[in-house]
Amino acid sequence: MDFNRIKKNEVLLLGFNFSLAMIAYVQELKSIRQFEIAAQLLRCGTAICANMIEVQNAESRNDFIHKFKIAGKESEETEYWLLLCSYSPGLPPCTLLLEQIRSLNKLINAIIATSKRNLPSRK
Repeated sequence: MDFNRIKKNEVLLLGFNFSLAMIAYVQELKSIRQFEIAAQLLRCGTAICANMIEVQNAESRNDFIHKFKIAGKESEETEYWLLLCSYSPGLPPCTLLLEQIRSLNKLINAIIATSKRNLPSRK
């Protein structure tokens, strides 16, 4: 996997840029010694794009949908942790990250829904 491949795919690029933003936010959390939350956010926040990259090698339409569902689960979990951070006094603001993750959630859900609609019907 090289960055040129990511740059050519808008969905992957969104996920990659979100991962970079998560890394920056995690560094802020670590600087105020919020290591547990930082570790959790780093895992789920960067796993979204990692799973979307796995999708690129799906073996079937069902496998494609399954892998995107995993990315969706990581995305929902990331939104939860960011929401906790946004309501926790003393933690750095994450309003932009929340907006980005909600957009990513919508995109992932739309891709899953479209892929399901395009599955061949079984008779």
